[in-house]
Amino acid sequence: MTNYFFDVNTDCFEEALDRFAQFFIKPLMSANATMREIKAVDSENQKNLLSDAWRMNQLQKHLSLESHPYHKFSIGTKFFVVCEPGTQHMEALLKVVYELYTDYVLKNPFYEMEMPIQFELFDINLTQAVQKDRVALLGR
Repeated sequence: MTNYFFDVNTDCFEEALDRFAQFFIKPLMSANATMREIKAVDSENQKNLLSDAWRMNQLQKHLSLESHPYHKFSIGTKFFVVCEPGTQHMEALLKVVYELYTDYVLKNPFYEMEMPIQFELFDINLTQAVQKDRVALLGR
């Protein structure tokens, strides 16, 4: 969860609140700004990897009920999917990528977070998922 705060004089409250709300209603995220945000999220994750307290928290989350929101990863993992604008099913494909990452990378006891992802089963299953999605979308 990300918390946002702002200070404003009471005589400008309504105008300031509307301006602040527009950030969530119609965000102006250029490609450059989006990339900066992705890097910021990844940087926060990298910083926490060395924290024992954070790692204990992640263990508690992992042991909680899968259906509970607390179980989810709380920072972010950087994945890039390059596609044409308007491509359908991207959310579903990203979910598959994340599930494969969790199953074949994060659950591997020999993997360390700084390592590049080099797992044959991950690569094979990821290729199959992308090909399956491509066939479903393009018929080839």
